[in-house]
Amino acid sequence: MNERRLGASGLRVSAMGYGCMGLTGVYGGGADREHGIAVLRAAVERGVTLFDTAEAYGPFTNEALVGEALAPFRDRVVIATKFGFGINPDGSRYGVDSRPAHIREVVDAMLTRLNVDAIDLLYQHRVDPAVPIEDVAGTVRDLMQQGKVKHFGLSEASAQTIRRAHAVQPVAAVQSEYSLWTRDVEENGVLAACEELGIGFVPFSPLGAGFLTGKIDTTTTFSGSDFRNISPRFAAEARAANMAVVDLLKRIAAQAHATPAQVALAWLLAQKPWIVPIPGTRNVERLEENIGAASVTLTDADLREITDAASRIAVQGARLPEAVLKLTHG
Repeated sequence: MNERRLGASGLRVSAMGYGCMGLTGVYGGGADREHGIAVLRAAVERGVTLFDTAEAYGPFTNEALVGEALAPFRDRVVIATKFGFGINPDGSRYGVDSRPAHIREVVDAMLTRLNVDAIDLLYQHRVDPAVPIEDVAGTVRDLMQQGKVKHFGLSEASAQTIRRAHAVQPVAAVQSEYSLWTRDVEENGVLAACEELGIGFVPFSPLGAGFLTGKIDTTTTFSGSDFRNISPRFAAEARAANMAVVDLLKRIAAQAHATPAQVALAWLLAQKPWIVPIPGTRNVERLEENIGAASVTLTDADLREITDAASRIAVQGARLPEAVLKLTHG
């Protein structure tokens, strides 16, 4: 697979990364340990080098799974993880927590769970309004000087926060939701700030939590623990209206001899050369489909058709439940 550089940081990764979150719940259930390890190693074998996890996934269990699975390939992969939620040892949560002492504590725990000497890319998962971002960036800078962290990232941060953090410690990558049906970063200054400052951009949920694959319709049901059951965008009425986005992808896919998922991912790759999506899956067949998107070439006419048609579709429903969205305005 071709590589991309995350901005000016010098950090080079595969054009398509892998989001590990779904291996330990969120989308209902999760993969058992052996299956999760097999999928992660299948991704490495197929050329994926960027793997995205977080202490909050599980919590803690996702990092341990990633660490075990990728240990034989440590010199070939880039592991990104995230701090920033307040998580008690029993897994219960108490909001966000980016106090410097807490960051230092959780990074030591991450190193153990991931079985690494240094974290390749460390994101602040959500901005903590009680802690100045300069203090957060300074703490990560200190951890980098100690050799515990290699690169600094931010997740779901505003353009202003990105600029303030970058002035203290250069930011290698920003991670936010971005896809054909979630394009906030095009309008709120985040992508513009990344381009100006030489920061890579890593879209999470690039397939709209599975909706943009074309395999979900108004009759699809989700398991009881699947977050899409409480996502406004997946409510019955909203889902019916949002099928217009899928119909667009299916039309372009037929022209490009690809799948809707591949078109959605190829569209993201075509936006900027420093964008690296991280789709996740528990299915090796879907993994191969996603990786195949890096080889799909959309013509200028395809891209214009997608952009023009998408601009006329009013996506219905908030992208996340209100309680979660409250944490995304940093």
